Amino acid sequence: MKKILILTSGCMIMLACNNQQKTDADTKSAAATTDSSTTKTQPQSEFADPKYTDMGKRMLTQFESGDVDGWANNFADNAVYLWSAGDSLAGKKAITDYWKTRRATVIDSIKFTNDIWLPLKVNTPQKGPDLPGVWLLSWYQVNVKYKNGKKLQFWVHNDFHYDANDKVDRTVQYIDRAPINAALAAKK
Repeated sequence: MKKILILTSGCMIMLACNNQQKTDADTKSAAATTDSSTTKTQPQSEFADPKYTDMGKRMLTQFESGDVDGWANNFADNAVYLWSAGDSLAGKKAITDYWKTRRATVIDSIKFTNDIWLPLKVNTPQKGPDLPGVWLLSWYQVNVKYKNGKKLQFWVHNDFHYDANDKVDRTVQYIDRAPINAALAAKK
């Protein structure tokens, strides 16, 4: 009986040592597979360089101060400015001209507060005509006083896409224009 117990214990120890070796080998193999797959596959998207947040904040500061030329210098010559309502402007000159006129004849003062920024690098678009590259998503509250004396407070969401030269080549602005149109149509 003693011999059987010693033999069984010996076999169990050898089996345990043998299983441990396989586990270590399997772990090393799995780690090698994981390492090679992560270097070959990029995530669909990831956080972009925080410098884009700084660039977006600088744009808001320029616009607030009435420096439309400085603000427009952030755009590429072929930039497109889209609104959620379907309107759009094509080209840096058209964007600059529109906002210069709006700041000079419609907007008395404007202030942006409660801003939120998310710089995002899209490696692979999910579907459709989405552009890969760096996007800066922003949300902020707008406090505006119009030349007619009306004041308005509302939220805006902007998506900025940056080209290879860190110039904005596409802006999508999500905004409800109904309250703005009503404020501009109202008498003092």
